[in-house]
Amino acid sequence: MQNTKLEPVIFVIFGATGDLNWRKIIPALYNLYLDGWMPENFSIVGNGRTKYSDTDFRNKMLEGVNKFSRKGKAESESWKNFSEKIVYLDGDLNNSKCYKEINAKIKAVEKEWKQTPVIIYYLAVASKFFPVISQHLKNEKMTGEKDKTRLVIEKPFGRDLDSAKSLNNLLCNLFDENQIYRIDHYLGKETVQNILAFRFANSILEPIWNRNYIEHVQISVTEQLGVEGRASYYDDAGALRDMIQNHLLQLLCLIAMETPVSFQADEVRNRKVDVLRSIRRFKPEMLKKNAVRGQYGQGWIEGEKVIGYREEEGVKPQSNTETFAAIKFFIDNWRWDGVPFYVRTGKSMNQSSSIISIQFRDVPHKVFPDETIDNWRQNRLIISIQPQMSIQLQVQMKKPGLDMTLNTVDLAFHYDSISEKNTPEAYETLLLDTMTGDQTLFMRGDQVEAAWDLLMPVLNLWESKKSLDFPNYGAGSWGPELAEALIAQDGFHWFSTLSIN
Repeated sequence: MQNTKLEPVIFVIFGATGDLNWRKIIPALYNLYLDGWMPENFSIVGNGRTKYSDTDFRNKMLEGVNKFSRKGKAESESWKNFSEKIVYLDGDLNNSKCYKEINAKIKAVEKEWKQTPVIIYYLAVASKFFPVISQHLKNEKMTGEKDKTRLVIEKPFGRDLDSAKSLNNLLCNLFDENQIYRIDHYLGKETVQNILAFRFANSILEPIWNRNYIEHVQISVTEQLGVEGRASYYDDAGALRDMIQNHLLQLLCLIAMETPVSFQADEVRNRKVDVLRSIRRFKPEMLKKNAVRGQYGQGWIEGEKVIGYREEEGVKPQSNTETFAAIKFFIDNWRWDGVPFYVRTGKSMNQSSSIISIQFRDVPHKVFPDETIDNWRQNRLIISIQPQMSIQLQVQMKKPGLDMTLNTVDLAFHYDSISEKNTPEAYETLLLDTMTGDQTLFMRGDQVEAAWDLLMPVLNLWESKKSLDFPNYGAGSWGPELAEALIAQDGFHWFSTLSIN
């Protein structure tokens, strides 16, 4: 059950009574414990405003584990052993007394273990508390040894370029960059991690991974759900901030990056920053043809009537916030010159799916006559993150029979078909990386700023100019008509999971 190779660790979770800790963090740590990935000595210190005894807090966390753990309900003996490592301290984040009590607990644990542990401060709180907590940790001398103190920060990391720079400057005055873990749960997903292995561990891909063979790339992350009680955050953010600035641009970087010299964290992240800096910047006259926004209205999803965005509780009656965004990017370097990268994301759409589609150029000369081509399609590589985890290559093959008839078939790798056990959740991967000090899957400060810098012209235009056609797509659809026009003007169409067999 315990990993003797890992250093002792203390997790201090600010916002421990919140939804994120209940649904994701504690279930992930418990699964790591069950799989033998927790060190012999570990402690979890929860902090929140609500008053709980240790027992009441542990029982609350057990509810979350039973409901959200990929392993199902906790077994009583293993939960008892795990939960004994959990303590709870209520306190006001604006009051130094809160931090003194946490620090005293840390010192007591260190004295008991007779070891200096890795200390991970997880900020599962609203972004307005990031500077507050960070400053108090420094003031109370709780940052300890630099190589053993880590700060984990959830998105959103700023809401524009200026605020991201300001937060980066503040944090880097208090901590070293290698102590800051800007978490993006998308990068912890198994299929996303496999993009690196797929691209750089197979020699057959490199010769065709460029403008000579790839015609265009699509990255789609769509959700059936609406704002689901997050209106207070979402109406101030929108699809561009919530999804494209982080998740989708990260996926784009993985597809487009150059081969790193090694798998060292900064080497991989350097190559990602190179991509972001190579993406063509938007001029005002480009935006109309390259960026589309949308907001969902009433509609039907799986046979049920769904309300529009402006009818959601907490949303302004005439909200200008986009719930859909689609953008066409170009990367101005030798590998990708002229290849369009289309990204789209939206809420209350036809399906929940995360798909990367890489379409290859058509054959230069078709040898077979038209009557032999039953269902001709260009070769396409499909990386599906959800609803299924798979990598599929669409190719042309002859149909069985005496005549020569071609048809499109899939050469497919499905995770479910080979996995002998449940695939780890993204948070399990990322929490383990924080314990081992591996920052490969975490965003660096210059990476965050480069992403904001790229999107600021779009954000500024959309915020300054009210959309006159909102809502412009029905719930349960694939988004606004202009999104189809965005890609159709180049002779392509959006790829969806409906095409996957």
